[in-house]
Amino acid sequence: MGCLLLHVPAAHGENTGNSSEGGSQALSRTYEQWYTGSLVSPSGALTKKGVFAFEPYFAYSTPTGYLDSGGRDGPLHSGIRDISNFTLYKYAITNAISIQTTPTISYGWRRHGDTTSGAKFGDLPVDVMWRYLNADPTRYIPALSIFAGIAFPTGDYTKLGRTEDGIGTGAYTFRLALTEQSTYTLPGHHALRLRIWGTFRRALTTAHIANTSSYGTTQGFHGTARPGMYGESGFSLEYGISQKWVLALDLARDWADGASIHGHDARGRLIHTVGEGSGDWMIAPAIEYNWSPRFGVIAGVTAIFAGHDTARVLSPQFAFNSVF
Repeated sequence: MGCLLLHVPAAHGENTGNSSEGGSQALSRTYEQWYTGSLVSPSGALTKKGVFAFEPYFAYSTPTGYLDSGGRDGPLHSGIRDISNFTLYKYAITNAISIQTTPTISYGWRRHGDTTSGAKFGDLPVDVMWRYLNADPTRYIPALSIFAGIAFPTGDYTKLGRTEDGIGTGAYTFRLALTEQSTYTLPGHHALRLRIWGTFRRALTTAHIANTSSYGTTQGFHGTARPGMYGESGFSLEYGISQKWVLALDLARDWADGASIHGHDARGRLIHTVGEGSGDWMIAPAIEYNWSPRFGVIAGVTAIFAGHDTARVLSPQFAFNSVF
């Protein structure tokens, strides 16, 4: 015990990148570049009051190996595969403040093993975003946003019928992020958009767990658990081939502290463990196609290629981006 076994779907950006409503800034060029936003990078607040953005992602994730404490490749003893749907809903309350939520539904299975007992709804994050600095490309000033929110413990985490059902943490989690977005015109009048971000998450409450749980406990256990802190930082580049076609690339670094568990097992023995921390490097190439300023699609793959105490995961995915 001591390792949070909760099943986490593939990483996705919290985007809505089309046109100025999605946070893109106009350039001194013959046309306005259209974007969907890259796969991983979070976007800032929408730029026009009353705008609504909707972006469903669909992904398949499969573990391809395991990176041990020294970052070396090791055997993958038990990896879960899944298909998931992650959908971003974002609404602009004002020209600078937006609210968003990102529900996730997934179905997982192990090779030669059990599956989840059905499609599973994960923990539900709700965030408020504020763009406190507007971009001015002519003066090389980026758009800067901050968002804060709470992830509600809606996913299954305790008294599980199957270990694969553990998709939640059981804890209310504080979420904080800072985002930067800037656009540039390259030779040949091609647009380049840069995003830089950093995120942080910390559990606000402790989960009460019993029997089989997402924290790796088994039948007869009773106690509490608390997920470790988590953070991510990264950058993305989006290069406009034409007004409609864009090449995108994300590079991100994730880290997580181990979960702490306190309680008694089926024999009444005291259990107090703290899991190992983990970290990984992820890359995500993709291609975007936008057939209007408000509608587009993106397809690509996220891949964990380095790290420690974590699985190598490959996740092809696509998303449809729309702004109303």
